[in-house]
Amino acid sequence: MWQSRSRVLRGVLAVVLAAGMVLATVPALAAADTRAGGTIVVGQGETVDGLTAAGGTVLVRGTVDGDLRVAAGNVLVTGTVTGDLDGAVGDLTIDGRVGGDVSVAAGNVVVREGAQIGGGLRASAGVVVVDGAVDGSVEVDADTLRLGSAARIGGDLRYDAQLQQAAGAQVAGEVRQVDGLTVVPFTDEAFPGLLFAVYWFLVNLALGAVLLVVFPRFSRTVADWAEAQPLRAGGVGLLWLFAVPVFLSILAVTVVGIPLALLGFVLYLLSFWVGSIYGRYAVGAWLTATFDGSNRWVDLLVGFVVVFVAARIPVLGGLVEVAVFLLGLGAMVTTLGLRARRRVGIGSQRASTGPA
Repeated sequence: MWQSRSRVLRGVLAVVLAAGMVLATVPALAAADTRAGGTIVVGQGETVDGLTAAGGTVLVRGTVDGDLRVAAGNVLVTGTVTGDLDGAVGDLTIDGRVGGDVSVAAGNVVVREGAQIGGGLRASAGVVVVDGAVDGSVEVDADTLRLGSAARIGGDLRYDAQLQQAAGAQVAGEVRQVDGLTVVPFTDEAFPGLLFAVYWFLVNLALGAVLLVVFPRFSRTVADWAEAQPLRAGGVGLLWLFAVPVFLSILAVTVVGIPLALLGFVLYLLSFWVGSIYGRYAVGAWLTATFDGSNRWVDLLVGFVVVFVAARIPVLGGLVEVAVFLLGLGAMVTTLGLRARRRVGIGSQRASTGPA
């Protein structure tokens, strides 16, 4: 009877969580187009109503009718952004038009000749190059600030950088160097973290899919063990977390053991990543166990989404992430240990029955 109630409870919990997640995504979907991936492109002739993007490369060749909020390695705007551009990027190049303000934390920022920013430019970067038009004021916190011969700044220029100003560059307002100037590019402090969280979610989900394809039976065994013995799995995960560094430290004391200790440390860190993936997979398998016909892909997706949402709950979210991490780590380590013992046992049995 208890098993029947448990199955019903899991079914209700899964449905409630799924409904909550769908409702939670409605405001975001209504507000702007959200994309994530390796390369995100707004093609020439294409128009999107605002864009929030997280990826390796973001190319805007068409029109973003609204704000562009981005976290990426490279961002190139050759089209039009009618609103503001906010982002955390590696390299930002503007070779088109941004109607509002540009506020970025970046490695390099380049406003090319012929490009236009309708508002102001606020950047915290390594190198900032302005060779186009900025209608508003410019605030830069960087190692180097270069103003090209075609640079046109309609407001003030405040900077903490090594200024290199070419002949012909024009600044309509005051030019002032401010030592210790710190530019905070984001008005919404939660924005960069949320984008990176979405991107990391997709990366982990992709790794989870790879694990299910390459190690299907092992992955299933890990999830089954976590579901059957969650407290024991968590305990093993906690033991692994603290015992392995001690063992590796002892191993590194000997000269011969240093290479093995370094390799072990890399594998130790890798186990954290893989263990967290399996923890999410196990949670999904537990939640969907009440439904007939559930499969590993549904288990993986449900687990990832549920943990992603739960992790955003104040205070409780951190505890959920730690619990899921220890659950997956312990179940994975236990499964590896059981398989190793089984293989050793088989090898010993073969040796004992072999020819004398």
